[in-house]
Amino acid sequence: MMEEHVVVYVTAGSEQEAETLSHGLVTEKLAFCVNVVPAIKSYYHWDGKMNVDAEVLMIIKTRRDRFDELKQWVSEHHSYDVPEVIALPVVAGLDAYLQGIDDWVPPKK
Repeated sequence: MMEEHVVVYVTAGSEQEAETLSHGLVTEKLAFCVNVVPAIKSYYHWDGKMNVDAEVLMIIKTRRDRFDELKQWVSEHHSYDVPEVIALPVVAGLDAYLQGIDDWVPPKK
């Protein structure tokens, strides 16, 4: 069961947008759980300049084989032209929690 799961980071411009995206991801069974972490500050280089913005971080737990669908869904529903969508592998976890991911998010067809 290990390494069949990923944690995905997505940032949003507001808590409302993060909540809307989170609700959609779980409802569509693309994610088992989404943590919304408010009030982060992001420093990044974009369009030839340094930017500093207040953002909200979403920490998404899902199956690795559904990442491409999740990435596409976020791209279609996010307000940013190029949203941050970064997946990190889960190399270990509580078996019952990982089973919860598998029970909610169906495998890729």
